Amino acid sequence: MIGVVLLNMGGPDSLDSVRPFLQNLFLDREIIQLGPKFVQPLIARLIAWRRAPKSARAYAKIGGKSPLTEITNSQAKALESSLRSSGLKDIVCRAGMRYWNPRTPEVLEDLAENGISRVIGLTLYPHYSRATTGSSVHDFLKSCNSLGLESAVIKAYPDHPDYIKALSELVLQKLSEIDEKDRDAFEMVYSAHSLPKKMIDEGDPYLDHLKMTISALEEKTGIEGKLCFQSRSGPVEWLKPATDELLKELVSKGKRDILVLPISFVSDHIETLYEIDMLYGDMVRAAGSRLFRVPALNCHPDFIDCLKKLTLNKMEEKGWLR
Repeated sequence: MIGVVLLNMGGPDSLDSVRPFLQNLFLDREIIQLGPKFVQPLIARLIAWRRAPKSARAYAKIGGKSPLTEITNSQAKALESSLRSSGLKDIVCRAGMRYWNPRTPEVLEDLAENGISRVIGLTLYPHYSRATTGSSVHDFLKSCNSLGLESAVIKAYPDHPDYIKALSELVLQKLSEIDEKDRDAFEMVYSAHSLPKKMIDEGDPYLDHLKMTISALEEKTGIEGKLCFQSRSGPVEWLKPATDELLKELVSKGKRDILVLPISFVSDHIETLYEIDMLYGDMVRAAGSRLFRVPALNCHPDFIDCLKKLTLNKMEEKGWLR
């Protein structure tokens, strides 16, 4: 039997879990190093304590929890069904989260107890960064080694044809809601999760991967857009321009209709449902323009096909299909 674990960050499943979720996040030194290693747990607890009330208010506005785990579970079920329909009857697909339940080590332990000896870690971050995929893959491989599981990983797929096909379909569907008669008043925006500029300077491929996706997407849609970055925090230099600042600039230049594609997110969560839809949407509307957000991929059939092909290719590469 073979297991596939969809690797994602996870999210709080209740308002009470916001604080411990944030604490787990800030404990991860692959994302941020808060002083010496022995001090980081204390600083992480302090940051989580300070940020939890504000974060909880945001989660309350989108239903009192993150939908990320439920969506990832649905993606895992869809992938499992698709793989089984292709003849892999013993395949098992599960969600494995980095910072909240179901945590990847526990998922792998359960798979091992149920007779699975080979597992693939499949990232749900199409664009590799050591702060996202890197951390999740390290967590995955460490657990696999401790359990004696044979493992393989899929780290990135920024220009996979089926991934690009799914994105282009959603972009064009949303574009049909916009009056394009006055093209000078329209702008396409790609909003990605931000990253400290220092990581890019040190060789992290995240920005290059984003540009690969945009190039492939624009070739397919014929629509050019501007890349920007959201969700920055802390006193470091982040990738620019910031999404909110770019949106303000576009509105000031007379852009009445702005189409935003959350390009680094494959599932709906706090950054799409609250940050883009509510914070940025309200800001743009208050300034007299309109913001249209391209839906997240979630369980889009072409995206599931992408995950399926990536999985089959990795199994073939490892010799697991023989």
